[in-house]
Amino acid sequence: MKKIAIITDEPGWHGKELHLAFEAKDYHCKNVSLTECSIDISKQSKNCIRIAGFEDDLPDGVFVRGVPGGTLEEVVFYLDILHALQELNILVYNNARAVERSVDKGMTSFLLHQASIATPPTWVGNDVHQAYSFVRKELASGHKVVVKPLFGSQGKNLQLITRAEDITNFKIYNNIYYLQRFIDSGSVESHDWRLFVIADRVVSSMRRQGEDWIANVATGAKCFPALLDDQFIDLAQISVKKVGMHYGGVDLMRDKDGRLWVTEVNSIPAWKGLQSVSQNKVIAELLVDDFIRCMNQQCLDVSQAS
Repeated sequence: MKKIAIITDEPGWHGKELHLAFEAKDYHCKNVSLTECSIDISKQSKNCIRIAGFEDDLPDGVFVRGVPGGTLEEVVFYLDILHALQELNILVYNNARAVERSVDKGMTSFLLHQASIATPPTWVGNDVHQAYSFVRKELASGHKVVVKPLFGSQGKNLQLITRAEDITNFKIYNNIYYLQRFIDSGSVESHDWRLFVIADRVVSSMRRQGEDWIANVATGAKCFPALLDDQFIDLAQISVKKVGMHYGGVDLMRDKDGRLWVTEVNSIPAWKGLQSVSQNKVIAELLVDDFIRCMNQQCLDVSQAS
């Protein structure tokens, strides 16, 4: 029986769903925190990665459901573990490079912009005068500005700047400003769309309606099923591909002029809300099916290379 490490500190509902889906395929899973891993090159062995629960043999594959926060050194070390496992030809899904690119909102915005994907005008830096200048220009053009942590998720710690008086009151996160134009849908009710992409294909989608200007399930947004046209689907699929993910959650908004914008690309997306409106499919099963496909393909590639 093949063994899978699910990287998570809070398995919860998502962990349970993954365990059920893997066990249905006769794979054994164990939840692992990156805080319980280490690198040991003091012994004469190429197997120098130590993972709690896998003392005898390393896992056959690794499913990343979460990377803990911490100091810069801690986060770099956690990603080093994922990089090292990939160097050992173990499937890491999504891999460290994809996580690095998406957890950093500044890099995600850069990659989308370089790929000519419509993403809101954004400024990232630590110069307060340039930050104020960006906000003033956006307000003068009739746009609001969203302030976000560079590393953040689930709609937490977002701020909305609507007036010039707010310009000196917004918070700086760890000495970095991430400032982004607020996309005005022209609707009284805030909403966006979340599309879930696996293996370069949108497998499920929903419309999220927020109680205030933030439309995120973690902050109380309601979920509705959504049948979307090719423009939505193409944008989501190309966004995940450009960031380099096996799977991802893509958030889109339509402005009052009808233009679509990609606002987020998440390499460790939650799907509980999406599952609640996806009656004909089990998303965890789709993820596990693709995970196994990728793992088998990687094994084939390694055997052919040798």
